[in-house]
Amino acid sequence: MLSVLVAKRLVSGVCQESLRPAVVELVTTRGYKGEAPDDSRGDIIEIPLPPWAEKDGETMDIKRRRLLFQSRKRGMLENCILLSLFAKQYLNTMNEPQLRQYDRLINEPSNDWDIYYWATEAQPVPDVYAGEIMDLLKEFTKNKDQEQRLDAPNLEYLDKGSQ
Repeated sequence: MLSVLVAKRLVSGVCQESLRPAVVELVTTRGYKGEAPDDSRGDIIEIPLPPWAEKDGETMDIKRRRLLFQSRKRGMLENCILLSLFAKQYLNTMNEPQLRQYDRLINEPSNDWDIYYWATEAQPVPDVYAGEIMDLLKEFTKNKDQEQRLDAPNLEYLDKGSQ
């Protein structure tokens, strides 16, 4: 009985070892390296995004609704929470030039992390995005009232206006 068990383990071990090199050849050896200096990033494919263009002919109401949706549906949860709460507080009070600034800010940069780093002041804001709305967003991000911001707001406030 014992010898049968030992034999099975030995055979299965030999079989696994003989298959291992074939399997390793099929699996890519690339893993996440972060900002490693030896990472050539040659395996990354850049997909060009269409250039941002301001939407002409939109009423302010439609623009606010679109910006509210776009503030809530981001590529990363941090910006979803931050921008949707910001939009809830400020979007209904923004005038046309402010809405244009906000539209450009959240839609032109192709990387959501850039917006997050600018809002948290981890990186300097490029001149093209600097302005009244960015200043409002940076101030909002500081959360001086220490509100609990764990999720995007419910949509119940939409028909009642900003609370």
